[in-house]
Amino acid sequence: MASLGAIAEAGRLVSRVPAVRMHQDELDIDAGLARRLLSSQFPEWADLPLAPVLPAGTDHAIFRLGEDMSVRIPRREGIEDQADLEQEWLPRLAPHLPVAIPVPLAIGLPEDDYPFRWAIHTWVEGRPATRERLRDEGETAVDLARLVRALQRLETGGAPAAGRGAPLATRDRQTRIWIVSLEGAIDTGVVTALWEEALGAPVWRGSPRWVHGDLDSRNLLACDGRLGGLVDFGGLGVGDPACDVGTAWKMLSGAARDRFRGELGVDDATWARARGHVLSQSLGALSYYTLANNAVLVLEARRWLSAVLADR
Repeated sequence: MASLGAIAEAGRLVSRVPAVRMHQDELDIDAGLARRLLSSQFPEWADLPLAPVLPAGTDHAIFRLGEDMSVRIPRREGIEDQADLEQEWLPRLAPHLPVAIPVPLAIGLPEDDYPFRWAIHTWVEGRPATRERLRDEGETAVDLARLVRALQRLETGGAPAAGRGAPLATRDRQTRIWIVSLEGAIDTGVVTALWEEALGAPVWRGSPRWVHGDLDSRNLLACDGRLGGLVDFGGLGVGDPACDVGTAWKMLSGAARDRFRGELGVDDATWARARGHVLSQSLGALSYYTLANNAVLVLEARRWLSAVLADR
């Protein structure tokens, strides 16, 4: 598995080489398109500096606009609904979370040369929260627990369902397909056994809780050595909180992972399901992406899988 230094270096390399298409059906999006959309629909912002955010997002091409804004342009069909989700819910959640999150400022409309809605958000300061940017892992465990607890305590009336908040059984067929596709790259027998162990855990019987759905170092931001921001709310919704508990394997190790669990008071069933969520997500990433088109995610997914397998 790759070292943290290799993961960080992958991010720097991605920012220096030409982009490779991540999805067969994605559109070609560059700063020229972003500038044209701004000029047409938001001319008051069209002359501000515009720069791509790298490493690239999987669902959106993202550009920093001036000092205080970001432009999020969906790469393909089916992603544009995130703009409406974020516009409705992020302003409601922001005051109650212990880290900064983006606030939607405007939604752009389709044009002749671009077919989907797109969005402008406030900019959130920070850098991807890789471990070398966080000064103390125990401190990070407490900060993560505070964030997850804050999400879980929010009112859920009218909230959308989170895809990753669904029971693990809904991911069973696809996860087994991913396992087969990775034959030769992973120990499929061990991985299958671990997946079946997670499936055997009691399902969540409590009321649905708010979840982010993707709490890892690509979306958590480090500021001055601590967690300070959170971005990319495409998976936002309510469901089984186990999917956010899975950040324990993505962001922490050893005693810090135990501390996170203790801070949240996670029961055995939720812990087992959380491990299953990370296992499934890592397999999906490794089956779909490559080092050529998303090196950062592939190396991260390898690390998640290694952490889960080592912590059986």
